[in-house]
Amino acid sequence: MKKVLGVLSLGLVIIAMVVIVRTQTYFDNVQVEIESPVESVQIDEELAVARFARAIQFPTISYEDPEMQDNSSFAQLHQHIETSFPLIHQHATRTKVSEHSLVYHLPGSDPNLKPALFMGHMDVVPIDEATLDQWHQGPFSGVVQDGVIWGRGAMDDKVSVFALLEAMELMLAQGRQPKRSIYYAFGHDEEIGGKQGAANIAELFRSQNIEFEFVLDEGGAITQGLMVGVEQPVAIIGIAEKGFVNLRLTVSAEGGHSSQPPKNTAAGILSQAIVKIEENPFPTNLEYSQKTFEYVGVSTPFTIRMAMSNLWLFRPLVENMMLANPSSAASIRTTTAATMLKGSSKSNILPTQATAVVNFRILPGDNIEYIKQRITDIVDDPRVEIEAFMGNEPSVVSTTGSYGYKLIEKTIRGLDQQVLVAPYLVQGGTDAKHFTGLSDSIYRFMMVRLDQTTLKQFHGVNEQIPVEDYIRAIQFFYAVLSETAEGKTH
Repeated sequence: MKKVLGVLSLGLVIIAMVVIVRTQTYFDNVQVEIESPVESVQIDEELAVARFARAIQFPTISYEDPEMQDNSSFAQLHQHIETSFPLIHQHATRTKVSEHSLVYHLPGSDPNLKPALFMGHMDVVPIDEATLDQWHQGPFSGVVQDGVIWGRGAMDDKVSVFALLEAMELMLAQGRQPKRSIYYAFGHDEEIGGKQGAANIAELFRSQNIEFEFVLDEGGAITQGLMVGVEQPVAIIGIAEKGFVNLRLTVSAEGGHSSQPPKNTAAGILSQAIVKIEENPFPTNLEYSQKTFEYVGVSTPFTIRMAMSNLWLFRPLVENMMLANPSSAASIRTTTAATMLKGSSKSNILPTQATAVVNFRILPGDNIEYIKQRITDIVDDPRVEIEAFMGNEPSVVSTTGSYGYKLIEKTIRGLDQQVLVAPYLVQGGTDAKHFTGLSDSIYRFMMVRLDQTTLKQFHGVNEQIPVEDYIRAIQFFYAVLSETAEGKTH
């Protein structure tokens, strides 16, 4: 018995030593060291803010129902852009795609250099009428008050569009001729999938056999207090994004009066299927969370580093902790959300057909065919018809070793070395998903700051951005644009 206890004790000591050594050595400080900060460009802040605030006043809302679309708002925004940025319209070629999306091409002097593509979208989500009285300023007022710019699109995503335009106008005002060609792509329907805007822009580029050095779209941001154990701000750069698919579940049955129901109604059978689906979530995958943590782990407390650097031992604990929070849970699995239900039109009529829609956000590595087959196997009921509609596959995963990623990373750190930079998986969708095959370096980042409060303003009430953040966004894009235009590749 003593020998057994001795062996066990020795084993525990070895495990403890391995855990401690891995915790102390697993995470290196991978943050880029900046020898000199990014030099600021002189900006007429009052005029820049006024142009941006005016852009917010155009209600360029994307609706699922095309009959509700107000095309005049896009036309007015286009005119505002043309008036506000005369040098861009003098030196760059503008192309309208699907009437309302815009492509700008500023040609470079060296045709051997691959061009770079910068993206944003001009459309915004609708305002929930029930929340109108909760807005401190009108959602399309563009009010600038106490150093804050108010209105829908202030963060998502007219900030990227106008910061990019300001950056290019500044560069042209200096009389600089780029070596590398620069493209801008501003979609008009990102909020409903980008199928007419970004998708058609991507097809235009494919027809011209264009291959980009890198692509930068919205998606990531500088976060504060959103990553457990990390006190410093963290700029997260999206290197991939989830896909999605909707599955429609349909159960057909004989109708009749509710006073003489069968053992299971169509609604009851459908409900059982939904319960089965919810009780059988998709398996977890820590690959993307671990990749993010590798960049910030050195800045976390010992206990968190210990768990993440020793997943061979602590994986169940880490998974349970992440699954306890919907946000972190969504980063480690394909998610399942039953969102729509329909049965009978009257309480005393048995439904002849009951339907449900279940939405899945697909982790890279999974695919739509796999989702449908797995759900079919889980439901395991021939009475339930399962049909996939709408959706797109997850994006490819871009490297963190490319020129494009390193440039974005270096510029963020050059503006503020207190900010950590890390790659991550975008849980929502962006227009960048349409550009697969046009570049092997597609990234998602916008220069805005997000915390627990401002995160809720995305698609929510009181969307706003500090003037300071908007000016910083212009500085960021100007710095990235300037180096890109010089034609560097490393």
